[in-house]
Amino acid sequence: MYRENGFKKRLLAGEQCYGCWLHLCSPVAAEVLALAGYDALIIDHEHGSGDLVGAIQIMQAMSATPASPILRVPWNDPVALKRALDTGPEGVMIPSINSADQAKAAAAACRYPPGGMRGAAYGLVRASDYGMAAKDYFENAQDNLLVICQIETAEAVDAILEIAAVDGVDMLFIGPIDLSGSIGKLGRFDDAAVIALRERAEDAIKAAGKLLGGLAVPNLSITDMTARGYDFVTAASDITLLRDAALAQLAKMRGT
Repeated sequence: MYRENGFKKRLLAGEQCYGCWLHLCSPVAAEVLALAGYDALIIDHEHGSGDLVGAIQIMQAMSATPASPILRVPWNDPVALKRALDTGPEGVMIPSINSADQAKAAAAACRYPPGGMRGAAYGLVRASDYGMAAKDYFENAQDNLLVICQIETAEAVDAILEIAAVDGVDMLFIGPIDLSGSIGKLGRFDDAAVIALRERAEDAIKAAGKLLGGLAVPNLSITDMTARGYDFVTAASDITLLRDAALAQLAKMRGT
């Protein structure tokens, strides 16, 4: 369903927003979370097992709510981005952007010529209401779409100012797990070097004037992220919410 991207508008107005990851490939779970009030839900095609038809069904389930659908593509690939964009997400997230050239390629894949290289089928795809909003979609897609590049390596941290300068990149989203792994300390969030690298990334993104997004992990709580100036915070997945609630209830019932 084509509409004004209220999520992007709120972010650019300085409102802190909250999101949840979708890994269950379930439109019902997505609808519940959207109705619960998350600002955005991230359909994960990097680590999730869903396909584009499933993504459409999830977005249809969300369409009666204000929650914004964000689709994380498997990789920085123009074909993957073209196909994802045609399904109609209000934002795309691209993993592991390590240089300005990679960011330029991602941004170009999200834009129609002459500003980019996205293949054009706006006369019939879901993104334009199957062509019924083709004119509005074509004229406004570039400004309406939220483009999120992930910072997930030490190499990327070194290049943040160059990446942030790329026209068409709206948000830099720190992937703390892979970031720790890039210096040989996977998942060691309390390690001084990991903390220092993450904080350097945060400071550089804010200094560059880009929206800052990230995932809460041990030693980086939602409260910490608010204090650090994150614009977009994610802290859970549909899987972790279900898993943790089930484990807590079972422990209570069993008295363990």
